[in-house]
Amino acid sequence: MVPRPSDSSRVSDRVSRIEPQQIRVMFDRAAALEADSDAELDLVHLEIGEPDFDTPAHVVEAAHEAAAGGATTYTANAGILELREAVSERIAGETDRRIDPASEISVTTGGVEAHHLAIHAVADPGDEIVVPTPAWPNSISQAKLASAVPVQVPMPAEEGFTPDPERIVDAIGPDTAAVVLTSPSNPTGRVFDETAIERVLEAAVDHGAYVLADEVYRALTYDATPPSVASVADREQREWVLTIDSFSKRYAMTGWRVGWLTGPADVIGEIVKIRESSSSSVNAPAQYAALEALTGPQDPFEEMKEAFRRRREYVVDRLESIPRISVARPEGAFYAFVNVRALEGSSWEIADRLLEEYGVVTAPGTAFGDGGAGHIRLSFANDLDRLETGLDRLEAMVRAELELENE
Repeated sequence: MVPRPSDSSRVSDRVSRIEPQQIRVMFDRAAALEADSDAELDLVHLEIGEPDFDTPAHVVEAAHEAAAGGATTYTANAGILELREAVSERIAGETDRRIDPASEISVTTGGVEAHHLAIHAVADPGDEIVVPTPAWPNSISQAKLASAVPVQVPMPAEEGFTPDPERIVDAIGPDTAAVVLTSPSNPTGRVFDETAIERVLEAAVDHGAYVLADEVYRALTYDATPPSVASVADREQREWVLTIDSFSKRYAMTGWRVGWLTGPADVIGEIVKIRESSSSSVNAPAQYAALEALTGPQDPFEEMKEAFRRRREYVVDRLESIPRISVARPEGAFYAFVNVRALEGSSWEIADRLLEEYGVVTAPGTAFGDGGAGHIRLSFANDLDRLETGLDRLEAMVRAELELENE
């Protein structure tokens, strides 16, 4: 009989190196508190980045009609051609850039799989993935799953996390396989301007490294729309750009799990090959829902964006009125990355205190890599009443700690 291995050797090293994401840890802790409580807990959930709007009825109906009409079988690994054509048309309308829907687009199971596929396609074991932080944690964990090495580059907190291209360029070297540029950023909401993109593109291409442009939140910006990386790139540089986007945030479709990945045909062809051994193809009715989201009425999505804009103004103004904390104004997405360094404890301890003593669920800044220490992330994808309650409780915690210090 083969002896049972120890717990530490029962999975691969690359899997054992992945830490549970702190955002989900906070979500699960809050759920456990709610489940274990005899009384109904009034927790304010500001930890998950998910629109609080229902998917519009015409999108849901498109999925129903597709399923009822027999669209319940496998699709092409790259996704249904109609959806890829619609994605191509949308990109052309937004950026004046033409993409071949037959060879340069793959539909993916959300933006998460697009990241996963892109990193696995371009990175060999030991290669480096440069990730400006604070960053969406999946970029870091997916690099590790590919046996690559994530190189975290903290953006300057003292400058409100304004993207600093020189810090990124300094981290690019002979072992760099890719640089991740997320604009707008999750969690800071900051964007890369054209000059910063040009500088990073030049350095990456000079080293034969790809730029993975995560533009999932690009449609959710509240001032000027940031430039798309591929649109800034010249013809040669474009061969080194893979762009990630998703229906989840801009169309309130997180649970439908539909995204897309664009890039040069030879790389997309290899990515489609990987999909044969992973998820094969995206849920067929969900693809028809996504097609309707792109081509159908856009009013519900514009109304959702305007609601996020109003919430941003409220959240920023309110946070600025609370002593000892501060926030850099997010230009996009629906997060406020709050500086809590003046409070006692680490960002994890502060988030824990907010949950346990004040009933507000947030994400500790350390969830977002080396650059996130001393911060917490609040999602304003929530109605104004709940945001007001959550910020009232945050302010109560801050003022209570001030009183203790002054006693």
